[in-house]
Amino acid sequence: MRAPVVVVKGFSIASVWGRAVLEVWRHGVEVPTEYGEKAKEATLLMVVEDPFKEPRVHRGDVLAVVGLKDYMEEVLNGSKDKLVEEGKLPYTYHERLFKYGADGFNQMDYVIRKLKSTPYTRRAQAITWIPVKDVNLDSPPCLQRLWFKVYSGKLVLQSEWRSRDLFRAAHMNMLALTELMKTIALNVGVELGSYVDFSNSAHIYEKSYDNVKSFLNVCEKRGFNKSVEAYVI
Repeated sequence: MRAPVVVVKGFSIASVWGRAVLEVWRHGVEVPTEYGEKAKEATLLMVVEDPFKEPRVHRGDVLAVVGLKDYMEEVLNGSKDKLVEEGKLPYTYHERLFKYGADGFNQMDYVIRKLKSTPYTRRAQAITWIPVKDVNLDSPPCLQRLWFKVYSGKLVLQSEWRSRDLFRAAHMNMLALTELMKTIALNVGVELGSYVDFSNSAHIYEKSYDNVKSFLNVCEKRGFNKSVEAYVI
């Protein structure tokens, strides 16, 4: 037996994420985790055709409503990078993307330069994984790679995740990375295209089961997710 592969496609982040939660809840397999609790798990591909179509923030995601501003500051502006320097945090996504490795290589500057010089390149990517560090962490980076490509004058971003808390983290991840995508597009001088998001393990933790049931009940009553395509392989 393997985890199902769930594919969800729509026009807004809010609608795609909401439908993804529903599909993983319905079709995910329950598995043990290294955190001592079970989780429903699937491999997940989300395609957002217009990542800045409103509403971007799903009204049912209480965590995003409360914590989105701080999370954006952390990912986009490095508000917690100093904690990494002080040894109080093992990493942040901003630190890995903008100050990668011992030499502090700025991968986002590289992506911008590469796309400007060669818009059709397949080499405009950034990674987070540092094996010598991350194999020994209790909670290593979930985000693994960002890949940028210009098609017909529009920037597409694909993100790859080894592991994803779908209910408590993925929505804010998507919102932050598409803001980063917007910054890259502005610097390169191209329009915004689609956002593609792939997770090896998209999961809903056992501790979130009751909250997910309540969330999906509200979504059903309000008619959310009806305009989104989804299927399971």
